[in-house]
Amino acid sequence: MYHEYMMLIPIPINRGSVIPFTTWQGLARSLKQLYGQPLHYLTNILLKQWDKSRIEVDEEHQRLDDLIHPCKAEALIWLTEEVHRLTSSPHHVAKLWASDPMYHASIDPIFPHTSVSPHPF
Repeated sequence: MYHEYMMLIPIPINRGSVIPFTTWQGLARSLKQLYGQPLHYLTNILLKQWDKSRIEVDEEHQRLDDLIHPCKAEALIWLTEEVHRLTSSPHHVAKLWASDPMYHASIDPIFPHTSVSPHPF
C-alpha cells in the first residue's frame, strides 16, 4: 500500500530553487518543506548513506552547496525519487522494513491529498 501511495504523488516539475545546504538530509528536509511532499523510504535511506560517506574525509566540514550546485543537487534528489517510486519492488521495501525495527524513522510524516487513504502503511 505504501508503494502504491508513493506512486500517486507527482514529482515536482517546476523546480530549480537555489536552496543552500550542508548535508543531503538537510537539503531533503528543505525540499519536503518547500514542495509539501514526502520522499520515498529508499531515497531517505540513500541520503543518510551519502551523508555518512562524508565522515572523515577532507571535505567533511565543507558545505555541500560549495561542492555541488544546489540546482543539480535538487535535480539529483528528484531523479532518485522518481526511480524509487517507479521501479522499486514493494516486496524489497517490505524486506528492508522487516530487517529494520526503526524503519518508521525514515518514512516522512507528510501526506499530500490523493485518492488513497492518508495513511498508506
